[in-house]
Amino acid sequence: MMDKNIHDYDDIINLPRHVSKRHPPMPVTERAAQFSPFAALTGFEDAIKESGRLTDQRMELDEDEKRILNEKLRILNQRILECPEVKITYFKPDEQKEGGAYCMVRGRVKKIDVYEGVIKMQDGTRIPVGDITGLEGELFP
Repeated sequence: MMDKNIHDYDDIINLPRHVSKRHPPMPVTERAAQFSPFAALTGFEDAIKESGRLTDQRMELDEDEKRILNEKLRILNQRILECPEVKITYFKPDEQKEGGAYCMVRGRVKKIDVYEGVIKMQDGTRIPVGDITGLEGELFP
């Protein structure tokens, strides 16, 4: 019985492969796509990466730190026409989840917009005053 099965296709085994005259061969890129893995849970991998992304928690300044920061902002506002160069550390809330990141910007201050509550830098960066945790520069002792 085993010998019979082995020789079932002896008559066609050495024939050339059939090439259709009606249908052109499929490009290799499309052919490979048929065998690509199927993602049954689309977006699941992105959700896992997002949940694993770390964020910092906002630290609250104590009263002394707030007083010092307010004094520095007052000095900066008085000398705004000099376009002083400063280094500002601030908390940037994350748009996707709770928490955020502490950022540092170094540059020249263009304007302090009291109405909007932001510091506008010459490069166009806008920093909310309520998010500032540190302010350094040549203006401050």
